[in-house]
Formats: sequence, structure tokens, C-alpha cells
Amino acid sequence: MMRPGPLNLITDVGGLTVGNAADATLKSGVTVVLCDPPAIAAVQVLGGAPGTRETDLLEPHNAVQTVDALVLSGGSAFGLDAASGVQAALREMGRGFAVGPLRVPIVPAAILFDLINGGNKDWGRYPPYRDLGYAAVEAASRNFATGTAGAGTGALTATFKGGLGSASMALPNGITIGALVAVNALGSATIGDTGHFWAAPFEENMEFGGLGMPYPFPHNARDLRIKFREQKIEAQNTTIALIATDAVLSKAEAKRLAISAHDGFSRALWPSHTPLDGDLVFALATGASGKTVSVQDFIDLGAAATSTMARAIARGVYAASPAEGDLLPTWQSVRNPQ
Repeated sequence: MMRPGPLNLITDVGGLTVGNAADATLKSGVTVVLCDPPAIAAVQVLGGAPGTRETDLLEPHNAVQTVDALVLSGGSAFGLDAASGVQAALREMGRGFAVGPLRVPIVPAAILFDLINGGNKDWGRYPPYRDLGYAAVEAASRNFATGTAGAGTGALTATFKGGLGSASMALPNGITIGALVAVNALGSATIGDTGHFWAAPFEENMEFGGLGMPYPFPHNARDLRIKFREQKIEAQNTTIALIATDAVLSKAEAKRLAISAHDGFSRALWPSHTPLDGDLVFALATGASGKTVSVQDFIDLGAAATSTMARAIARGVYAASPAEGDLLPTWQSVRNPQ
């Protein structure tokens, strides 16, 4: 049987640490995943409005095989500065791709749009994301906060605050898989007007409330709940994520894993992959287990990628906490009012 790892976080995958940094007044932040040693990486973009840095080099046919870190950030295009801060911190550590006597840290990044979420974005000449990226590296560890933290600080869905979510799964063959996601979807993670999560069939140990699926199924379950549709505000979205495993994979296999993890978006969000979402999944293979995978093993690994990503999405929304100036309630405040 598959079961969650000891922490039920992406850092159950050997070789990874995660750091968060955020500004509560800004209502935005940065999350970094550090790879030590550098890990095989790939990416799959299925949303129609992505914002990225250095994703072309992750394609299987391109030369660079491994990355030193991956960055998820708020701030829309301004948030791409976060990777520069992460790169600066890694350079100080002597990390990076060797080019003669020099080291160039490889730090792909993706951003979500959280500019219209009630936070103060009057930051002056330069946005704060470079400094937040540097601070996130300094905070990196195996344990890290979820919910209203890091890149999920200012995230929103159609119905509740979004947030940073993570989950893991240990497979019977000794391979571990983990997911990390900043949930800022155009759609909803919950079913109709209920608090039941679309990801309920995959829940482990009541990790996002234990409500299961609603019965009877609500008549409005299929109705589209679209963020700020009545206000006619567009481009306020994107779910960005990372799937990781300690299996030994090629870049092409890692890309296939990222594709499988996107199925977790479809299992946990309705709708997903819209023209106004920049939905993206990075994939990492650290190889820490030393285990390669057969075709049959990869079927199991892909299924675990789907379910683990769905769980991470629900956990991100479930763990969100209220803050002054919020535009939407948290799941906890509606389901468990004080």
C-alpha cells in the first residue's frame, strides 16, 4: 500500500529543502525548493497565461540536465525577480553550473498573479521579490509552513483563500513522491456551495477535514465558480506547482511525471488549465533512492503524482489562515466559525 511520508511534505523526498519568505502588508511571498545535490528537472505548462524564467532549458533536448533550485513566487511578472535573490544566495554558497572558474546557479521560476488581493503594492522603485527570494533560501529546511505562507501568502481561489500546500506518498517499491503547490486558481477547490473538496477521494488521514464526498451530490456541483467574474477582473490567477521524486529519472521521464501531476489539478480544481490560469508543474528527480523505474513502475509513479498533487492542492486551501484586508474567507473560518 501507498502511504504518506513521515512529514507528509515534499521534503520527504531526499535531497530537498524548502524555504518561505513573505510580507504580510504586501500579501505576497516566495517559496524556494533547494536541491542538494542538483537534481534532474523538467516542466509542463498547460495554463494559458504563464509567467516563467529559464523554463526552456528544462526541455529534454536541451543541454543543462540539473537545477540548483526552483522558485514559486507571487507578484505576477514582478515576482520573477525572486529567482535573482535565490541565485545570489546560492552563488555565495559556491553553488551552480561550472563554467570555467565560475559558478552559475540554475534557478528556474514561475509566478502567480496576486496583485489585486487587498495588499499594499506601493513598493517604490523596485519590487521586494529579490530580497524575499534571498530570505527564502536562508529559511530553507525540511519542515516549512503551509497555507498562508511563502508563494501562497496572497493566493485566492473562486470561493476561499488559496495557499501553499504540500503532500507526499511512499510507494511499496521504496520510492517516494512529493508535491508542493501555490493554489491561486481561477476556479474552486470545493464542490458547489459545500466545503467538500474535489480531491476528497485521495485524502489521507483526514488531512483536509475528512468530509469525504457530499451526499447527496449538490445540484450545483457542476456550476462554474469563477474568481471575480462579477467584478470583471481578469488575469488574477494561476496555480504553480512542483512534483518531486527520489527515483532515478531522465529529463524526458521527469517531463512525463510533470504531465501526470497536472491530472491532479483536474482532480482538485474546477475548472483548471483555463486561458486565464498560467498553470504549471515543475518536476524534480533527485535520485536519492538509487532506484530506477520500469514502465510498469512508472504507471504507479504517475498515478501517485496525480493523487499527491490533488491532495497538496486541497491541503493548501484547507491550511489558509485569515489576515487583515482579506478579500475572501478561509475554508477554516467558514467550516469552523469561532
